[in-house]
Amino acid sequence: MLQISKLIPQGKGLASVLLKRASTVELDWDVRQKSRFDATDSSSRQLGIFLPRGTVARGGDVLVAHDGSLIKVWAAPQAVLKITHCPEHGTPFDLIRAAYHLGNRHVPIELKPDHLKIEPDHVLADMLRAMHLIVNEVTEPFEPENGAYATGGHFGGHHHGHEHDHDHKHNSRPATSPTPPAPHVHGPGCNHDHDHGH
Repeated sequence: MLQISKLIPQGKGLASVLLKRASTVELDWDVRQKSRFDATDSSSRQLGIFLPRGTVARGGDVLVAHDGSLIKVWAAPQAVLKITHCPEHGTPFDLIRAAYHLGNRHVPIELKPDHLKIEPDHVLADMLRAMHLIVNEVTEPFEPENGAYATGGHFGGHHHGHEHDHDHKHNSRPATSPTPPAPHVHGPGCNHDHDHGH
């Protein structure tokens, strides 16, 4: 059995030629959120995975075996509920409401611009249908969001090294000036578009 104890998120830093040669392993969400499990890769090798506790494998991540071989992780298609808004009786905003209610129940959710995905649950499906959402069971890969405070910078399967400087300067007044800037008032002449569709 090939022992694995290292994971490289999205294969970051690895040459594309190495990734093309890597074998693959297809795992569903239930397995990918475990730190210890066995699997079989595309080369029929038995894998014994022992990752640091709390590690979640995402589609596109790369496992590194003790012998140096690389195994690319694919998110296996699995049964999920795909939730979309009803164009006749609702709006896309209904998806935000649904995500709020599901989040209050600590349900793992995959967020997309035009739909949500959750694991099958008939009680939640009934709740969502009562909110005039369309709920269909499909077989697709499932990549739910991590919590906002999750470690590893893995949000929804992607790592983005964003650093934002929030020291915005809205005027040329020196920082030591004792006079605060005038508040910005929205109204006629503020040069902002205020088309609220009334």
